[in-house]
Amino acid sequence: MRSFQDKVAFIWSVADLLRGDYKASEYGRIILPLTVLRRLDCVLEARKAVLLERAQEPMIQALQDPDPVLERVAGQRFFNRSQLDFRKLLSDPPHIADNLRAYIHGFSASARETFERFNFDDHIDRLDAAGILFPVVQKFAAIDLHPDTVPNSEMGTIFEELIRRFSEQSNETAGEPLALEGGSARFVHYFCADTPLIAHLVYLTLCVAN
Repeated sequence: MRSFQDKVAFIWSVADLLRGDYKASEYGRIILPLTVLRRLDCVLEARKAVLLERAQEPMIQALQDPDPVLERVAGQRFFNRSQLDFRKLLSDPPHIADNLRAYIHGFSASARETFERFNFDDHIDRLDAAGILFPVVQKFAAIDLHPDTVPNSEMGTIFEELIRRFSEQSNETAGEPLALEGGSARFVHYFCADTPLIAHLVYLTLCVAN
């Protein structure tokens, strides 16, 4: 998948798995947070083993607030202390729901808040009950969203296009463009009702260190 359009089309194709169990207006509640999750998974992959090792050090465990140290180890404004990642999630299909919850819970507070505000835990149950949680996660695991492959500027364009499509599907009118802080000069259109939530989600995804 070399082009921006190829990546958008691949992510959007997850809607085919949701159709029948979700309304078109609900697709964004699944696809957007899972796009973020996959992005963060790719971003943290290179230093994940080092972070897990450092997190077990007695000196770090004794800290009242170890998050700043672990952020420096991760090289990002967020980290994940879980042993899980997308590859390991796929290695245990029967426990995909519990493991996905554990993986999300392993993120630092700023990242975890995004999924909590999306009530994504409820969707895990719903997807699992419908028998589509594993194929949905499997679909996202197949796309490389590492910044070396998808720079922040391109990630912003991908979100812009995804949100535009979701807005059309749900007959929502896009909100006012909002400039994102950091190196990206992209403008992203947000759903009117969810502007703070979507802004936090996209900001978290774009403002990663290359």
